[in-house]
Amino acid sequence: MLRLAGARLLDERDRASVRAALAVDPVASCMVAARIDALGLDPWRLGGELWGCEPRGRTSRLDALCFAGPNLIPLQGNRSALRAFADRALSRRRICSSVVGPSEQVLGIWSELELDWGPAREVRAEQPLMATMGEPMVLPDPLVRPVRPDELDRYLPAAIAMFIEEVGVDPRAGDGGASYRARVAELIATGRAFARFEGGDVVFKAEIGALSHTVGQIQGVWVRPNRRGHGLGAAGTAAVVDRLVRGMGRVASLYVNSYNVVAKAAYRKIGFGQVGEYATVLF
Repeated sequence: MLRLAGARLLDERDRASVRAALAVDPVASCMVAARIDALGLDPWRLGGELWGCEPRGRTSRLDALCFAGPNLIPLQGNRSALRAFADRALSRRRICSSVVGPSEQVLGIWSELELDWGPAREVRAEQPLMATMGEPMVLPDPLVRPVRPDELDRYLPAAIAMFIEEVGVDPRAGDGGASYRARVAELIATGRAFARFEGGDVVFKAEIGALSHTVGQIQGVWVRPNRRGHGLGAAGTAAVVDRLVRGMGRVASLYVNSYNVVAKAAYRKIGFGQVGEYATVLF
């Protein structure tokens, strides 16, 4: 068996090898690929570092990748590679708010990090990763549209409510919500936040959180509580899928908590099928 060298920082000289590694599973690697497609591999522009491992003596191929930034995202790698990534992560102060990615890699690296970084606030070990390349099988809601920049203040309360419900913490904690507001404003400005408004209020929302050259990952799907159970979630998500598949020529993907039976059923009805499994460790 070939031994893996220690994890090293990747840069622009590794671009071809990185692209080849990301192409092995473009749906699972969408979050990292989207950053690299837009920003390259320079850590200052990327907002984090991309680490890699390769078998000794075979430097033309990367066997393992891990992004270290606002989130720690181990994408590929066997036990030896994950241990090398963990060693590198432990050599500095933790700055990430979560570990997220393919479940085998996330749970593997967490077993190396838990003693020093734990306890976690929550470990979501089973999150089906779903994707569709076809037009939605549910009629898209024609009232779901991109949010305009001047609608930020109307959209933001729904985004905050979704975040608290999904993540379990208030995104306004710490800086009064300035950083979260800036992130939402960026999604709106790039045409990746979608909503249905009724009487000035958001009753459905969703975002394209990551957009690589081939895949778009949907996030933040939310329906106002008093409107749930009426099909707004499925029809609204179908509208975003339609925008991704027909409008942008991308595969539409998302991941969902395994216990969310209602959401999984709605996504399957739209046309999503499970293509993998994610896990998330929340701090």
